[in-house]
Amino acid sequence: MNKPRFTLLAATILAAAASRLIPHPPNFTPIAAIALFGGAQFSSKRAAFLVPLAGLFLSDLVFGFYAITPVVYGSFALTVCLGLWVRLRRSVQRIAFAAVASAVVFFVFTNFGVWAIDNLYPKTTAGLVDCYVAAIPFFRNMLLGDLLYSALLRCSSVH
Repeated sequence: MNKPRFTLLAATILAAAASRLIPHPPNFTPIAAIALFGGAQFSSKRAAFLVPLAGLFLSDLVFGFYAITPVVYGSFALTVCLGLWVRLRRSVQRIAFAAVASAVVFFVFTNFGVWAIDNLYPKTTAGLVDCYVAAIPFFRNMLLGDLLYSALLRCSSVH
């Protein structure tokens, strides 16, 4: 890997990690947008997956790891896959759809993980519904963050 490319990857990883460490509304970070952008822009699939997951890992070294960490990382890996889909035919509509889809994927998978793995909710249908209802404010923030940061990354990548 050449030095400018390595510098870009390292800077993006550090920016992803830092975005979780500075004060922000819950779930309003560029991690999903970086995952989406990585899938759409990095020529290396390995780099596309490495950047957001390494950013998460670095910030989790500060925050600590938790029971649903694999689910969270898996959700962001799926977002990279959405970025790979965007790469096939880049358009504003595809990017917007993928940003919304990434928020939905994260919401569905991580909240199911919270319900299934943690003991915060009873293991009943009502408990699962309660888990998803309690997560709606976080979904709103994630959706808005994903759309905003995806738009910013898209605008910054136009030459």
